Amino acid sequence: MALTAQTKAKDNTKALRDELAERIRRAHPDNGLLEIFPGVYMARTAGPTKALHSVYCPCFCVIARGSKTVKVGEESFTYDEGHYLIATMDLPTSSCVVDASEDDPYLSIRIDLDPTLVAEVLLESGIDAEAPSNAKAMNVSAIDAELLAASLRLVRLLDTPSDAKFMLPLLKRELIFRLLKGNQAGRLAHLISNGENRRISKAIETLRENFDQPIRIENIARELGMSVSGFHHQFKSITSMSPLRFQKQIRLQEARRLMLGEDLDAATAGFRVGYEDPSYFSRDYKKQFGAPPQRDIASIRSELTA
Repeated sequence: MALTAQTKAKDNTKALRDELAERIRRAHPDNGLLEIFPGVYMARTAGPTKALHSVYCPCFCVIARGSKTVKVGEESFTYDEGHYLIATMDLPTSSCVVDASEDDPYLSIRIDLDPTLVAEVLLESGIDAEAPSNAKAMNVSAIDAELLAASLRLVRLLDTPSDAKFMLPLLKRELIFRLLKGNQAGRLAHLISNGENRRISKAIETLRENFDQPIRIENIARELGMSVSGFHHQFKSITSMSPLRFQKQIRLQEARRLMLGEDLDAATAGFRVGYEDPSYFSRDYKKQFGAPPQRDIASIRSELTA
């Protein structure tokens, strides 16, 4: 009897995942990222990809087909059809699709997490979500049928777009509720907590807004009411990188964007993001992206026009 129930549950989860994959295929026939509703995205990729450097905002990601690896600082998170990824702070990342092909493309959805909505659901649900002081801002966990079904209901809104204005906020609330009921309550508290985790969120905001300025860890720690060692330890335990490395990754990603989007030369882009020494910038850039600035940008442009 127990085996039959387990088999039925497994079949139900597979049916939900298959429907999600088919709906993404129909709605998003081309490779790339597509925003289907505000803060809701579909992704499709017809093969493994090179590392994509970007900043993950707080979000919840589900894969319908394939697998993906996301690297944050010194840690890597790999997830697939049976798992989801959650991020609860702005994090500079390097990610790549691992498993995909023309016949069986990588298919996924991403829902951005609104701190205000998380706070409302947490308050109304009465769920205890005290964030552990060392809870990492990114995690991968097994997905259950309820969470998968809620994700699918959100995608089904494409069939009735006139209902989306009313139903979308309700379905996002359900997703947050199911994450809270699962093992992510403490992690979601990053978005609303007032303790040390909130201080790290504030430090991230400071570093992102002032990435082109010299920083002194002592000043940031003092402004947050923390010791230097305590701040450094807490920042690294949550983000998997030091504050200086965090700032460096933000700088290098912005420099790459400037060279691609505004056609700046390497020295100018480096100066704009806070580097005073062009050779030092070039060394850091090569270490981050695998090639010197000029060669890297030429390679990207060649791929875009191929």
